[in-house]
Amino acid sequence: MNTADDLSQDVKTIAHALGADAVGICAARATPESRRFGAWLDRGFSGVMTYLERTREKREDPAKLFEGARSMIVVGFVYGDREDLAPASPAVGRISRYAVGDDYHDVIMDRLRALVAGIEAHVGAPVTHRAYVDTGPVIERLAAARAGLGWVGKNTCLIHPQFGSYLFLGVLVTGLDFVFDHELQDRCGRCTACLDACPTDAFEAAGLLDATRCIAYTTIEDPGPIPESLRDAHGAHVYGCDVCQEVCPWNRRGGRDVPADPLGLRSRLAARPQWIRPSLEWMLALEEKDWQAATRASAMRRSKRRGLLRNALVAAGNSGDRSLGPAIERLARGQDEMLAEHARWALERLSQADV
Repeated sequence: MNTADDLSQDVKTIAHALGADAVGICAARATPESRRFGAWLDRGFSGVMTYLERTREKREDPAKLFEGARSMIVVGFVYGDREDLAPASPAVGRISRYAVGDDYHDVIMDRLRALVAGIEAHVGAPVTHRAYVDTGPVIERLAAARAGLGWVGKNTCLIHPQFGSYLFLGVLVTGLDFVFDHELQDRCGRCTACLDACPTDAFEAAGLLDATRCIAYTTIEDPGPIPESLRDAHGAHVYGCDVCQEVCPWNRRGGRDVPADPLGLRSRLAARPQWIRPSLEWMLALEEKDWQAATRASAMRRSKRRGLLRNALVAAGNSGDRSLGPAIERLARGQDEMLAEHARWALERLSQADV
């Protein structure tokens, strides 16, 4: 009969065989760190993400995810190659590295389903479980830190000591008993590079993010107008923001390690050609059918076409490129008042740009 230690090692072996670059296991229980989630919500930092409030209790205490929840298996998958995705010209948009390939939710969830099948075959019985990839009531980065995959940095991202922070996380909550992994020590030290570099000053303090000021929130999560006070700081960002990760020494020091990829998972997550330095003029002209085609099986579907156009208008206004004027004017004359307002703002900004 397998011991808890044997089962823990066997599960990790299965996870690595399925393509996971990192794997650890922790208890499904509340911690002081998870309990602070409620205080974060109470300060209004979650903005329009009301689903977070609805699942507050489960996020604070994973034991409440289902009766008998005992353990969390956390897997990490490296994403993002070394290619520079920064704009090559002012009229090019910036997109977060996580969103430029196939939808990571689908890629990682496929691995979690395979992991469940592997565990059930190994133990010879069905396993009660819940699988989550950034869509369920779990705080993945806290689970990953408790499972020994890294530590939560001052930018609130999970930082792996070998792979850095460009790591997709999946969590499999089970009723099985394992030997749990040890947490790693925080290695950020006195570094404040991420806090200092944030374009919108979204960090109230180290590890405390006001999501309503974060470019990832304003370009993706909030479907409404981007606050005018934040638009200048958006620069060329049209979908998400990686600045706090780009400046992190754990991603920059000598180039982070990129493990082998025998199953080709990273090729599915690699950037699609149309989203490597996308032209703002092209994005501003996207009709619904074109947007549907360009974002098929992509995480970028979350912003919807309207949100992407809104974001592109802000980037166009910040570009200083007056050749974008006709594309912006077309949206300024459109029926969508939110887009029209952003277009008028962009035109006003361009009128003030140096010729």
